[in-house]
Amino acid sequence: MNTDRHASPGEHSHSFLGSAHDENARRTKSVVALTFIMMVGEIIAGYVTGSMALLADGFHMATHAGALGIAAGAYAYAKRHSNDRGFSFGTGKVGELSGFASALILAVISLAIGVESAFRLLHPTNVAFGVATIIAVVGLVVNIASAFLLSGGHGHDHGSHHGHDHGHDHGTDNNLRSAYVHVLADALTSVLAIVALLAGRYLGWVWLDPVMGIVGSVVIARWAWGLMRDTAAILLDKTDKHVADEIREILGANGDARITDLHVWQIGPEAHAAIVSVVTKAEVTTEMIRERLTPVHEILHLTVEITSNNNGYTEDNLLIRTATP
Repeated sequence: MNTDRHASPGEHSHSFLGSAHDENARRTKSVVALTFIMMVGEIIAGYVTGSMALLADGFHMATHAGALGIAAGAYAYAKRHSNDRGFSFGTGKVGELSGFASALILAVISLAIGVESAFRLLHPTNVAFGVATIIAVVGLVVNIASAFLLSGGHGHDHGSHHGHDHGHDHGTDNNLRSAYVHVLADALTSVLAIVALLAGRYLGWVWLDPVMGIVGSVVIARWAWGLMRDTAAILLDKTDKHVADEIREILGANGDARITDLHVWQIGPEAHAAIVSVVTKAEVTTEMIRERLTPVHEILHLTVEITSNNNGYTEDNLLIRTATP
């Protein structure tokens, strides 16, 4: 008995990783390294200068480094197990799991920033404006460099809408998106901090620092929610309405096939699977249905079930049979 968990030469591949998987993995690793260096620098500077603000920001960076590390680990795991038959539809959704975990971490970070900012608004503390501004500027430079590294493979589509331009829609890598959002969150907090620190130093607006913290926490929470919503939909195999509608339109065009059951879900950044059950005229074959669905380029794993009207079953019985495992 063959106990090899990896696909044999005669089987078709279930590797549905994105076309830019390896490149995105390298970009993410580089950003992890930059973030880790910045984190260590802030923690060391905090101990040397005795600045609790620097120490706090250093450990805050540690949470982002951890989340980015999860993204890098997800790329490695998905690649290593891409042909493992233990995964029914491959490891294309490992990135979605990583993105969801990162979104949770980002939500916790935004909550922590909001609570701390509200506390400092009610109980103002002394701020070392000069040192804090320098560190915030350095952090912003690191974040800009990180965003530049990630942007080369990022679609900049933070929504969940599906594109209809089949020549240019390559899907969204939510694992890379999660790393990008973490970098953007750091960049946002750095910009807000610089504005608040300069206003505090030169205008005496000490209150602006915690106010900017609250603003930043709200924006980060919105980003976290968007990422969590989109990744959860894919993890739960939510039907891609646009692809499903396209399938219905194509198969209904000739009037010789009627869909009785349809399942469409995403299995990778650039791949969908579909199970299509149809009632057809006798001359319509499975190969013909597959050929008609060729323009739906998102579908990389297609299962077609055909029942002819003249096979002795009524349509009511057919529905019962196709619904039975």
